[in-house]
Amino acid sequence: MKAIVKSAPRPGVEVLDVKQPALGSRDVLIKIRIAGICGTDLHIYSWDEWSAGRVHPPVILGHEFCGDVVQIGPEVKKAAVGDYVTGECHITCGVCYQCRIGQAHVCSNVRVCGIDRNGSFAEYISLPEDYIWKVSPSIPSEIAAIFDPIGNAVHTVLAGEISGATVAVIGCGPIGIAAISIAQASGATRVVGFDVSDYRLQLAVTMGADDVVNSSTDDPVDAARKINGAGFDVVIEMSGNPAAINQAFKMVRPGGRVSLLGLPKSPVQIDLANDVVLKGLVVQGIHGRRMFKTWYQMTRIIESGRVDFSPLITHQMTFDEVDRAMEIMASGHCGKVLLRPG
Repeated sequence: MKAIVKSAPRPGVEVLDVKQPALGSRDVLIKIRIAGICGTDLHIYSWDEWSAGRVHPPVILGHEFCGDVVQIGPEVKKAAVGDYVTGECHITCGVCYQCRIGQAHVCSNVRVCGIDRNGSFAEYISLPEDYIWKVSPSIPSEIAAIFDPIGNAVHTVLAGEISGATVAVIGCGPIGIAAISIAQASGATRVVGFDVSDYRLQLAVTMGADDVVNSSTDDPVDAARKINGAGFDVVIEMSGNPAAINQAFKMVRPGGRVSLLGLPKSPVQIDLANDVVLKGLVVQGIHGRRMFKTWYQMTRIIESGRVDFSPLITHQMTFDEVDRAMEIMASGHCGKVLLRPG
């Protein structure tokens, strides 16, 4: 099969012919319709400090996808050939402390598709049956392919009280923009997007932002004070940029919530005393999705029709165009970029 492979510890990837994945007794084999590029994939493609310390090539990249079940293992009971599915690509151990107390999303031994095991940038992917998620035929494949990042946004927004809150979203990539729409649909009273790309800020407006601020031309903290003088109730940090992370702690009101999803490339220094402790903040690290509470939440949001995520999808390309797709991702002049095998 054709696959996008990180074959060596250096920048770039290769499109190669590789063997189809083996099928365990409780696994399902899925023929990929579409796969989505995540910011994590861009980190690995660029081979930055984080990916160099985390990823061990060779590995097939990708963890966002939808497709059709074409084969099942002999002990599979929950899936059938022909099922239209996406999947949770954080494969957990089931036996660590977190898994046993309902916190599998932070499993100590998690193996992530596209990082620790082969992922979805391939014609086929094999997953344990417990990790597939059946999709309604009414949901377009372009939306089904991005359940994973939508789930990140749902988990981040709904990790605390949101109804009636004022919300700042820093980093208007696809997950940040999805968070804007989800916050609006969940009852936030004012949602403001911050980014350095006018393209993405306009997309944030399309997806429901009440205000937007270009942090490259306006001081974001000053702008935040003008928009919401008391500070935001909730600040969601999606960029992973060290300066933006510090700004998040200055934008939030005393007693507010800061939820951090963006991955910095290296350690970040913050004023812990003045910006966290003395403000009495709730600070959350957000990783993945709650299994499987978040999956039910995002499915219901999508099926309700209250949020239209289709404007997020701005580019669809083929596996052979992966280098160009990564260039577009790095430019910021895009929403969600999808890849098709052929």
